[in-house]
Amino acid sequence: MSKPTVLFVCVHNAGRSQMAAGFLQSLAGDRIDVLSAGSQPADQINPMAVEAMREVGIDIAGEQPKVLTTESVQASDVVITMGCGDECPYFPGKRYEDWKLDDPAGQGLEAVRPIRDEIRGRIEELIASLV
Repeated sequence: MSKPTVLFVCVHNAGRSQMAAGFLQSLAGDRIDVLSAGSQPADQINPMAVEAMREVGIDIAGEQPKVLTTESVQASDVVITMGCGDECPYFPGKRYEDWKLDDPAGQGLEAVRPIRDEIRGRIEELIASLV
């Protein structure tokens, strides 16, 4: 089987999807290709998401929010949405999951940590299902 590609999508591509991509890259290494995007990307990554990930040894500070494209969805085997609703394009034959997660936007570090930890648990389950 070829290496699977996972795309994480949220509205701003500044918090949840960036943390998920950071965890998947860190935990899966080169076994899975990782993409992330937003339907309305922010100007920068949420600094609380960066700090929360830094606490667990993962640096996402150099990432930039990216716009969701049809091509990125087509290139992916698994598309994981996080609150982007109907703005995410749908293609038959792809595996879609919608993760209900609190939005870290505007939250302090104390509120972002449990979101980060929930994302990590979901990433570990995702890796187990793909490799």
